[in-house]
Amino acid sequence: MRRTFLRSALALAAAFVPAVAQAHVGAGATHGFAHGLAHPVGGLDHVLAMTLVGVLAFQMGGRAIWMVPAAFVGVMMLGGALGAAGVELPFVETGIALSVVVLGAMVAFRAKASAAAAATIVGLFAVFHGHAHGAEMPATGSGLSYGAGFVLATVALHGAGVALGYVLHLLTETRARLLTQGVGGGAAILGLMIMAGVA
Repeated sequence: MRRTFLRSALALAAAFVPAVAQAHVGAGATHGFAHGLAHPVGGLDHVLAMTLVGVLAFQMGGRAIWMVPAAFVGVMMLGGALGAAGVELPFVETGIALSVVVLGAMVAFRAKASAAAAATIVGLFAVFHGHAHGAEMPATGSGLSYGAGFVLATVALHGAGVALGYVLHLLTETRARLLTQGVGGGAAILGLMIMAGVA
């Protein structure tokens, strides 16, 4: 069982290695709604974290399905406002990479927590995601449009994660468990690779 999990996680990590170089680098166009909409899907770290938030929310069920993603989006907007205002926040890139590690582990091991606890954890990481992108936004109307696009794309990625969680749920119990462990474990490995600056 453990060997199968390790193989699944490593296979997923290997599949994404070329994309790790595209992880959040704090660069790219930041003017207008279209750029905001496209920016989140251009960074592997953000795609993984947002999708994992959705999978985790589905796994937990109940109020968590809406509370966990809503907490992330709300706190991410607050972090974005801090970044746009020039408020310094230490270890932003580390926090973003660590979010992928922690969320991946929570999904892989089907973390048992209350909806409020999970919302607090994802909210903590959301500050870093929001700050990184808020600091890039111009202080103009196009910056606000960019922010709106970024938030909408984030919500869509959460939705994709919830959908992925549902699809995994439809499989047999054994397959669902193994695939969930592979997805979460592979994402956690990628998060460690991003933290280590491997790519």
